[in-house]
Amino acid sequence: MNFMYMDEHFKKLEKWLQGLPPKKIMGIQRRVAAALGLYLYGATIYTVKPGHRALIFDRRSGLQDRIYPEGTHLKMPILQRKIVYDIRAQPYEVKTNSGSRDLQMIDINVRVLSRPVADELPTIYRSLGEKYKDIILPSIVDETVKAVVAQYNASQLLSQREKVSSEIRGVLKERAAKFHIVLDDVSITNLTFGKEFSAAIEAKQVAAQEAERARYVVELAEQEKQSTILQAQGEAKSAELIGRAIANNPAFIALRRIEASKEISKTIANSSNKVYLDSDRLLLDL
Repeated sequence: MNFMYMDEHFKKLEKWLQGLPPKKIMGIQRRVAAALGLYLYGATIYTVKPGHRALIFDRRSGLQDRIYPEGTHLKMPILQRKIVYDIRAQPYEVKTNSGSRDLQMIDINVRVLSRPVADELPTIYRSLGEKYKDIILPSIVDETVKAVVAQYNASQLLSQREKVSSEIRGVLKERAAKFHIVLDDVSITNLTFGKEFSAAIEAKQVAAQEAERARYVVELAEQEKQSTILQAQGEAKSAELIGRAIANNPAFIALRRIEASKEISKTIANSSNKVYLDSDRLLLDL
């Protein structure tokens, strides 16, 4: 800092002030004092929002171990600086690429809800800084996912997705705890397989649908066969009963003729076209 340069400016300012009226000088002093007071007030008082915690870094003694909760607090202007941490659970997504046990390459998206341990904020700041998530989470998520996914075949990753997610969650929580980070939730949001494996899955699904369709056709044909048999049996039984009725009572045929004539006459009566038939046409044979 050039003190000689500053001294020249102060001398010029003093000379300029001497040439002003006393009342104007007093007004300038009041405005300067008010501005300085506002500055010191803003630099001294700070507020910690809900869901946050604050640390104080002192330029003389370094980082203080005290953790400041929500509310309004004081600090020394210029000499002290506040460091604010959000201790609420926040989502963080990591995209990684891994190989399965059957050597299928898979793109995996893992979403974690993480928050720092409030009582360990001084340790977190000393070892990791303010952007602790960007330093720790990508590395441990990538390594954990690769280690777990390598134990399963690609088909198992689809059928046992919840088991895989649970195993990844357990390992990640244990590893994150070593860095004083709490993981409230870990979930697999996306699994994308290679083109060859995706084509194989699609072909398998098409084959399964074709087999299901063929099974349905066979069942339908079997049902139609049974229906035809039952219908034939019913017609044979009906013919047998009619034959017995005719043999036992010749008047059965006359009764059936009368019933048929009644149906024919009813149909003609309800028709808009008028038709005239003799009794022989009505099958009465009278």
